[in-house]
Formats: sequence, C-alpha cells, structure tokens
Amino acid sequence: MTALSTLHTPAADQSTTQRCSICQGMEPELHRQLQRLGRIKRYAAGEIIVGEEEEAPFVGTVTSGVLRMQKTLYDGRQLIVGLLMPSDMFGRVFSSTSNVSIEAATDVTLCCYSRAGFEILLSQFPALEHRMLLSMLDELQSAQNWMLLLGCQSVTERIATFLLVLRRRSAKFPPDSLQCLGNSVTIPISRRDMAAYLGTTVESISRSIQEMARHRVLSIINPQRFRILDERRLIELSGRDVTEMKLSVPVERILRTA
Repeated sequence: MTALSTLHTPAADQSTTQRCSICQGMEPELHRQLQRLGRIKRYAAGEIIVGEEEEAPFVGTVTSGVLRMQKTLYDGRQLIVGLLMPSDMFGRVFSSTSNVSIEAATDVTLCCYSRAGFEILLSQFPALEHRMLLSMLDELQSAQNWMLLLGCQSVTERIATFLLVLRRRSAKFPPDSLQCLGNSVTIPISRRDMAAYLGTTVESISRSIQEMARHRVLSIINPQRFRILDERRLIELSGRDVTEMKLSVPVERILRTA
C-alpha cells in the first residue's frame, strides 16, 4: 500500500489530530498518550489500506473522506459490506488479521495508532475502553442500517434510506469533510460504488433519482449533491411510517421503527 503523503506526527499536523474522534473529551494524560502514539496517514481514492485476511498492524479513525469495506466471494466478485465515514473507527483490536479489505473510496485522511500500543492503552484507561465499546455499538447500528437497505424491495426505497442515513451521519462530520448543510446532502462515493453498496445498477440509480426530482422530492445540484425538498415524502419513499413522527427527530429513531 502506498500512502498519498508521508506520515505526520501529531505535533506536525495538530489541527488534523485534534479532529480525531477518539481523542475528543479524553482526560489530559490519555489525550497526550494518544497524540504521542497517533500518526496521520493520507491515501488516494482506490488505494488499499488493509487487505482481506492480511495482518492489520494499526487501528484508527477516519478524519476526512470515506473508506469502503469489501469481501471477496468464492467466484472472485467483490461485495461492499460497509462504508466508514468521518469519526468512524477501522481495524480490530486484539486480532492480528482483518476479515475485510479496507480501501479508500475517496481521498482519505486517517488518524492511525499502532495496534499493539493501542491495546496497552486500552488496559490502562477505562475511558478508552468505554469509547471502544461505543464504537462497536455504532458499528452494530451501521450493520443494522445496511441490513435495512438490503431489505428494501425497490431501488427507490434503498436510495431514500441511504440519503436519510447520510443526513443523520453528517451531523458528526468535520467542516472540511462531507457536507450536509440544511437540506443539502452530498453522496461521498462514486455512482459505481453506490450501486454496488445498494445492490443495483448505476442506470437504475439515475432513473430513480430523476424520478424523485420530477416529483419534487429532491432537486439535483450536481451528480453527487442534492437538496431535499420534501422530507416527509422521502421518508415515505424509504418505506418508513411517518404518521406519528415529527420530521425533526433524528433519522436513527425513524429507522428503528422499521
């Protein structure tokens, strides 16, 4: 794997390190230890961070960009099984190999920690262990959302659900990363990756989005960015029931009613 730039110590790129979600809100000593252990790495879109069944020497968080997790099927086909966005953790502690391939879906900046060193900190700081537990719960929620996407019967349902999930996730993104300001939603991956993730084709996605635009559910700003015009209708198109819901509630509550 080839990094897009050389490694940076936290002191050399402090603004990026401060955005690492795992460091935020930690006690001063743990924060210092994480800064000492952490390194910033940058990868170009398409580069492999960790291969499937390869040794994973580090763990970390996404500070900007998007990672895709892929599994290779017996016939050689690759299936996208998840997307990691800013504030998400990647890598497995207490496990030497990765069960998925982790690749850069876009140009990415990662805050990385030596797995061995990180495991030592986990044993010394309960707050870090608690943060890891929350991260695993987030990962479980993401897996549930992905299963929800797969369970949607139509392409339109899948796209509507995907847009709602992106809108929820955007609240955690740093300013220079994915943007979702007001009702504007940016899809951070290519149409090809989106089609693979949603189990459909690029052409079907384009037709469904054009149909939503014709019915004033959303407007197309550019191929990757949309403005939601009718939130209630978008939720209905996702297959969720909005009869007794306020549209201002977090989308995760909407999805959990499925």
